[in-house]
Order: sequence, then C-alpha cells, then structure tokens
Amino acid sequence: MNKIVLSAIAALTIGSIAASASDVKFYTDANGQVFTMPAEGRTEVVSKETPVFANTSKLDFSGLHYLGYDYKSTSDLNKADITANGLTPADKTGTATGAFEMRRNYVQAKGFFFEDPKSYARITLDTTYNADGYNAVIVKYAYIYLNEVLPFTGVEFGQAHRPWIDYEEHNGWFYRSISKVLTEADETANLSNSADLGVNFKTKTDHFTSEIGLFNGEGYHGKDGANDKIGTGNSLEWRLTAAMLGDGKTHRHDTKDTWFDASFWGQLNAKNSSNEDAKKDAQSYKIYGLHTVYNMPSLLLSAQYIKADNDNKVTYKKNGSGYSANATYRMGKNYQYEILARADGWTAKEDGLDDLNTNNYIYGAAWKENKNLKWILNGQTFKAKDHGNYAGAVVQDYTAGLLTAEISW
Repeated sequence: MNKIVLSAIAALTIGSIAASASDVKFYTDANGQVFTMPAEGRTEVVSKETPVFANTSKLDFSGLHYLGYDYKSTSDLNKADITANGLTPADKTGTATGAFEMRRNYVQAKGFFFEDPKSYARITLDTTYNADGYNAVIVKYAYIYLNEVLPFTGVEFGQAHRPWIDYEEHNGWFYRSISKVLTEADETANLSNSADLGVNFKTKTDHFTSEIGLFNGEGYHGKDGANDKIGTGNSLEWRLTAAMLGDGKTHRHDTKDTWFDASFWGQLNAKNSSNEDAKKDAQSYKIYGLHTVYNMPSLLLSAQYIKADNDNKVTYKKNGSGYSANATYRMGKNYQYEILARADGWTAKEDGLDDLNTNNYIYGAAWKENKNLKWILNGQTFKAKDHGNYAGAVVQDYTAGLLTAEISW
C-alpha cells in the first residue's frame, strides 16, 4: 500500500508539472494508481497553475541566441611589411586557433500597459562570451515606445534604437550572427553601434519610412560625462528611406516579401567620446551613407557607400570612406537553403600620412531548419594594406571558418 501511495504522489507531482506544459492528462483510480488514459472508475487529476502577476494587461517574452565555433588562421607580420607612416613596427607570428563561442544571447521582455495596444515598454538584456574571453551582461535596449504621437509616427524614449544599423540588419543583411554591418564591424569602418540613450521618432507610410533621433552619441558601450575629455555633446541621427517597391509600413523580417528601398542616413556628432584612442579626447564628426536593397523570395541584392569626416584630422578613426555589397540566393521548396556573399572595403585617412585600406570578404551557405533555428557555415577573409586598420593600429591578415546556430523564440 505504501508503494502505491508513494508512486501516486510521485506521479501526481510529475503530472502536475507536465500537465501545465503539455496536453497530457492524468487519471487515478480508487487504489491510487495513476493512468494517462480515461476509463470507468478513473478520475481526472486537476492541477493548479501558478499565476504570474504583472501590472500590465500583457507580457511578451522572446529570445535570440548566436552560438558557434570559430577557426581563425592569422598571417605572419614582419617589421619589413609595415610601410605606412605612423604605424608601430612589430614582429608577430601567424597562429591558428579554434574556439566555441557564445556570441550573443538576447533575452527580451515587453510590457503592454497603454490604451493603444501598439505602445509598450521594452527591455533587452545582452550576454556574450566569445573566443577573446569577454563575458558580460549589459542592457542593450530599455525604452518606452508610444505609437502615433504624430501622424504615422511613433517614438522611442530611453536606451533606444539608433536610426541606421537595426534597419540594415532587418532589410539588407540578415546575418548579424556571423558579422556586424560595415558601419559597426571591426574589420572595416567601426563608426557607430546600434543603440544609445536618447529619443527616436519613427515614421512609416506606404512609400516612405524614416527615423530621426537625438542621442548622447557615445553608444550603449560608451560613457557620457561632464567634461570635454569624456564628451558633453549630442548626436543628431537620421534615416530617410524611399520604399519604391513593397509596403513601407511592413517591418520586413519575412524574406518571402518583395521590396526595393533606397536610403540616405547619417550622424552629426558633437564632442563625442567614442574616439578613446584618438589624439584628442572629445571628437566632433559627421557620417553620411547611401544604401539600396532589392529583395524577392529567391534573391537579395544590397549595396552602400559611407563617408566619415572627423574634425580632428590627425586621427585615422572616423576619417575615411568605404563600401559594402552583399547578395543572398535562396532555394528549396520553402527557400530554406541560402548561399551568401559580401565584400567590404574601407579607406582610413589621416592628414600627412598614407591611406590605410582594409578589405573584408564573407562567403558561405545557410539552412533554415525551422522557424526557430538557422544553421550557417561560412568563411571570412580579411586583408589590410600596410597592415593598418581604421584606427591606425597594426593588424594581421587572417582567414576564418565559422559554424553558427542562430536560435530565436
């Protein structure tokens, strides 16, 4: 009898958990035995769910995870190879390394507590651990979004999206899990990032969309402070997009749609402290970009040109120009197989010194296993003329191979 009672308690415990997570039902008879099928003399076990309380009518949770393996082989670097002025010679032997990476883990919550069901508060936490050993939890986004504060226009207030990078990653380059876009990537321009404290007005109409915002300017990794050495100015930023094909109101996560967009975007940064390694602390600089993208279910083509001008001409950082072009070909019954390629080029300039040119190439294939999981296998080749990068630092050429699992829920 004791065994029956103990087994019944264990089964009921397991059943109460499983019943709340699935459609399985449990039944018990007069002897206390537990069954998964109904029958005469059996009574259904009813479990009580634990409620979740929130001062909002609706909570929305989601996540996005980039898990991978990165093999990288760097080239030898000799003093004789470094010819550009201002670079510090150094002997570096090429190495080959491989490591598993937890590149990004985004966990997000939205609370809907406004009368307008499209208005909400959002927080996104970002955790990462990669081959360099960087491990941290940071706040990526924390803002309120108010819908239709102006005709066709909503506003983000707080640590919000900056106008450009998020747009490109959801309209022209769908592989953030393997590489940042030209504007942000270390291999190319490294001009800006995707979030900052400020306000961003977002307009959507059938044939025109835009984002216009005012931000601290340092970005969510940077520090804004109370003196010129840290940075006291702000950044005026914008994106103006003509939606010449397709509905501009659609936030285009579905690549089976068709669209053709042309964008002009930019930043006017005043006394910004993101140039930590420059020869003066606070910087004022301008960024302008032109971008176009065409997408249909089987093919995406995208290209852009960027120019940056730093008022401090004696630094390579944020002085220069460059381009990026990428293509994706999709095949299969549900377009679940993809072939991708991208080429970037950046020329960094400093008064009185040679230009520094870097080129970055990405190529590979992807398989969308289901709506929650995509696998990507790709290679990457980085070449730096005179072995100098966008900031004037000495770098080694490299080739890399990456395997990536991109998970969303």
